[in-house]
Amino acid sequence: MRLDLLLNKLCLTKTRSIAKNACDKNLVFIGGKPAKASSIVKEGDIIIFRLYNAEHEIKITKLPTGNVAKKDATEFYQLLRREELE
Repeated sequence: MRLDLLLNKLCLTKTRSIAKNACDKNLVFIGGKPAKASSIVKEGDIIIFRLYNAEHEIKITKLPTGNVAKKDATEFYQLLRREELE
């Protein structure tokens, strides 16, 4: 699944275009390397993104197959770290 779609489906960004812009500005990393919006995400990948005045580190536990309800979004990833940015 594309990175920008995944971030949007899991309610980690408000829109897909915000996710794409964050990737274009090198604010999203997969495995420690800057990621493009079109990067393919697999189960077990660790994603770090700097949005909304915080740096988030998540591990993808499973990939959604369709739309995800906001209350069910946390079933697809594990939050490893969240730090406020200055």
